[in-house]
Amino acid sequence: MRKPSDNPADPFKKALAEATKVMADDPELTVTYTVDPSGVAGDTMRLPQVSRRLGRDEVLLARGTADALALHRKYHDAAVHAKYAPPGEMARDLYEAMEVARCEAMGARDMPGTAGNIDAKIGHEAMRRGYDQIKQASDAPLAVAAGYLIRHLATGRDMPAGAQNVMDLWRGFIEDQAGGTLEDLGERLSNQKDFARLARQVITDLGYGDQLGEDPDQLDEDQEDEAQDSAEEEQDPDSTGQDDSDEDAEANPEQTQEDQQDAAQAQVSMDEMADQELGDETEMPEGEAPLEPPAPQPVSEADPDYKVYLADNDEEIAAEDLADPVELERLRAYLDQQLEPLKGAVSRLANKLQRRLQAQQNRSWEFDREEGILDAGRLARVVANPTTPLSFKVEKDTQFRDTVVTLLLDNSGSMRGRPISIAAICADVLARTLERCNVKVEILGFTTRAWKGGQAREAWLNDGRPQQPGRLNDLRHIIYKRADAPWRRTRPNLGLMMKEGLLKENIDGEALEWAHRRMLARREQRKILMVISDGAPVDDSTLSVNPANYLEKHLRDVIAMVEKRKMVELLAIGIGHDVTRYYDRAVTITDVEQLAGAMTEQLAALFDSDPRARARFLGIRRAG
Repeated sequence: MRKPSDNPADPFKKALAEATKVMADDPELTVTYTVDPSGVAGDTMRLPQVSRRLGRDEVLLARGTADALALHRKYHDAAVHAKYAPPGEMARDLYEAMEVARCEAMGARDMPGTAGNIDAKIGHEAMRRGYDQIKQASDAPLAVAAGYLIRHLATGRDMPAGAQNVMDLWRGFIEDQAGGTLEDLGERLSNQKDFARLARQVITDLGYGDQLGEDPDQLDEDQEDEAQDSAEEEQDPDSTGQDDSDEDAEANPEQTQEDQQDAAQAQVSMDEMADQELGDETEMPEGEAPLEPPAPQPVSEADPDYKVYLADNDEEIAAEDLADPVELERLRAYLDQQLEPLKGAVSRLANKLQRRLQAQQNRSWEFDREEGILDAGRLARVVANPTTPLSFKVEKDTQFRDTVVTLLLDNSGSMRGRPISIAAICADVLARTLERCNVKVEILGFTTRAWKGGQAREAWLNDGRPQQPGRLNDLRHIIYKRADAPWRRTRPNLGLMMKEGLLKENIDGEALEWAHRRMLARREQRKILMVISDGAPVDDSTLSVNPANYLEKHLRDVIAMVEKRKMVELLAIGIGHDVTRYYDRAVTITDVEQLAGAMTEQLAALFDSDPRARARFLGIRRAG
């Protein structure tokens, strides 16, 4: 007898793989499950890893990814796609996004069961990329929005929340410019060649026609004409002979003169047409000027001159997408083991913080008011003397209502070892403690995807090393815990900081600006941002080809912007490095074991009801 599998997820994986082969109409397809990015390479399809627990979200993601890749394989012709693909970067992104949407819409029409699965996949990706937090069209990718709109118009299905947000931000612009072209969408959906022509027209309508390159259909016509001319010449080899022409000219000189006059008149007509076209170009009315693409937004709100050489490979990713659940549990267990000796001290500090916060959260009242809640404690006076008026009370407001705290952790290589371990456990304890006090907490991390520059540096080298390129590495911004996610669900994520190879270089300015934007999108009235770092921003690739203070200046500009706007309360803790030269409110500790105490004291001081005590504490810490 065959021994049953020990992994309860194996039957699901096998069934999904077989269904995917059938849907793709490719029995030779090999389906694997891996933590690497999903995709298809040759005859191998990579799908997201499915853990033993078979969680609902990961099952939906695996099914949606499998359906999307299978439909693309079934309905997509690579040769046709390559023939009509534009060379320009933005045009290419639009073209690719619309083709993906076409394949998914074809699947929704022919196999309706795929639509819901792909919705789950799109919703997951949109949330992972933070599309639900975007407020302005300039921050949303136009190509992605165009793909979403194509799928929506072709299927009639509403998009998941984050995707719907991005689509809505650009929908008015796309429909204003390309609405007439999109009216033919339904008729061209099933023919990839016709759809490719429609996609190129949409790209032109949106103002990126200069990136389309030559028209493939026109090239085909030119090649056919050349082939036809060649065939005619082969059939009549004497038609172009000089001797025959001379003989004809001698035999009929009047006809030759007429031909010359006709040729001269044709040349004059062509010159006049050219002049007329040139005049039309120079005297075109203002209202008929070609549509300019939207002006690019500056990379940084704090410093418009701050540049990024290539942002295509930057990454904003959830911690659970960088490791499978089993590895996260293992790394979390390792983190707990590393910090076993500190648990007692950290727990005492957490309890102390919780008592202080809860003591300030106690309800307080203003008495003897003319309206409000009836004060039952003073009813005895009314009974004793009926002429005494009723007494009411009103609850005082507390600073805890509508509060969110973001912890932004430096995930650079210099934090490796004990500093990152203590930062992780302190973030974990603070999140748990503040959650008990009804304060929402978001935990973010920042590093780069490579040492000494990644694909951005390779592109710079291939482009001939232009001067002053700006930031020259690929960012990795990690979301360990979203503000609305409960602590119990995200607890294993902090173990990711123990993963070998994760911690690389740190570009603090862009990370701080990213965290600040996320906080501004929140509904809470009070927003607190705490940065934990062990030094100045460092990226060898960027600093080797830019001024030595390039990243440090940008960090100062971002801090100045945050503190000037006063919409977010900013404070920082430096580990072994004086960060008070950057941040107005900061603490510097020399021993990483002091981190837990510094974090709890800082937060407790922020929530102190006495502003003088709060200022006194922060002032002493800043001076020390």
